[in-house]
Amino acid sequence: MKRLFVIQLGVACVLVSLSQAAEHTKDSLKAVKENVDSKKAVLVDVREKSEWQDGHVEGAISMPLSELKAGIEEKELAKRLPKGKIVYTHCVAGKRSLEAATILEKHGYDLRPLKPGYKELLEGGFKKAKE
Repeated sequence: MKRLFVIQLGVACVLVSLSQAAEHTKDSLKAVKENVDSKKAVLVDVREKSEWQDGHVEGAISMPLSELKAGIEEKELAKRLPKGKIVYTHCVAGKRSLEAATILEKHGYDLRPLKPGYKELLEGGFKKAKE
């Protein structure tokens, strides 16, 4: 009986954590671009370094998901990512942006993970950084 209760409790915890997981923002790409252009927001690219080197959005901050998962000191995070601004995370297809948002939310940032990826951002009017 005790074992069944522990299993049920574990399942309940998983369901609660899933329901509280980050969701992709409903902000349109136009709104995202306006917020970034007006400095109300920053764009964080959570793709890996090799993907970043193949091309990235002008003005984006590189913060690979692998680096976030490994743990980043609060002091270092504060140097790289300003508080008090909207933080849009992006990757290729939206999955890593959600994972990164979940990690960064714990540090008190206003996270809005994007479903559109790098290519869609370029198609939506963001500029590719010059090499």
